Amino acid sequence: MSRERGRKMIAQNKKARHDYLIEDTYEAGLVLTGTEVKSLRAGRATLVDGFATFRDGEMYLHAVHIPPYHQGNWTNHEPRRVRKLLLHKAEIDRWELKMKESGLTIVPLALYFSDGRAKVELALARGKKLHDKRQALAERQATREMAREMTRRNRGEG
Repeated sequence: MSRERGRKMIAQNKKARHDYLIEDTYEAGLVLTGTEVKSLRAGRATLVDGFATFRDGEMYLHAVHIPPYHQGNWTNHEPRRVRKLLLHKAEIDRWELKMKESGLTIVPLALYFSDGRAKVELALARGKKLHDKRQALAERQATREMAREMTRRNRGEG
């Protein structure tokens, strides 16, 4: 059997980019059980409520939902269990120092397989206020309208 190559996306947290201002991103490995890996290979996971915390010099991922493997039995995993993240000690310390700042949190942006290993893309993020979200939406709509107008003018419809 040949080894898996490349990147296979499992789940993305699109809401995180809307709700947070992303300051820094990093890729981390996950400690998983067998049925969790099989469930992920089936392409099933939810990152919406996920966040990371520090405990005893290690980093843990909370509230990420990996549903039970449908062919599993009594050995199936708990869907929302706390999962340990695999990072170097220096990286954990660096992120812990940044987390001391007020208003910062660590959220998962994507869950994927990279060369056959489960990885999670984490982001150091600052929560957006409602007016920031509205402003970002207005900017996106203005950009879309400008592109539409340029396309119309280039076609000679104007």
